[in-house]
Amino acid sequence: MIEAAPTTAADVLEHATEVRVRYPECDPMGFAHHSSYVVWLELARVELLRIWGLTHRELDAAGAHLAVVRLAVEYKRPARYDDVLSVSARLSRVTPARLEIEHVARRGAEVLCTGRVTICCLRADGRPQRFPPELRVILDNVPLEAAEGI
Repeated sequence: MIEAAPTTAADVLEHATEVRVRYPECDPMGFAHHSSYVVWLELARVELLRIWGLTHRELDAAGAHLAVVRLAVEYKRPARYDDVLSVSARLSRVTPARLEIEHVARRGAEVLCTGRVTICCLRADGRPQRFPPELRVILDNVPLEAAEGI
């Protein structure tokens, strides 16, 4: 059973995670590889869930598997080895079985990339399902005007 914290998505729509660009994430010139950004975006999403009192392990145990079904990333500036980045995840849309999360990766005030991810709740057989009640309690409190139209 999932035990969600009293924090709701309405309380925390956005969270930023600090990431340091590691040497193996870079090409020989010291620029971060484009695939590294996707990993950093996921780290930010996982931490947003954690703030809500949820982990992928608990969701999986409850039979609610979260799968990325759409990912769009726009690269604006390169990150370099040893840069410290702030990667944010912001809940932007909620449906009964999907979440849309908007991301921004920054080095200081400079935007390096933006992204938008759609996550679908799946059963173990891979078919879509509604979010479990434990997650719905959190998501149902999101005011539509706060989550949509961002």
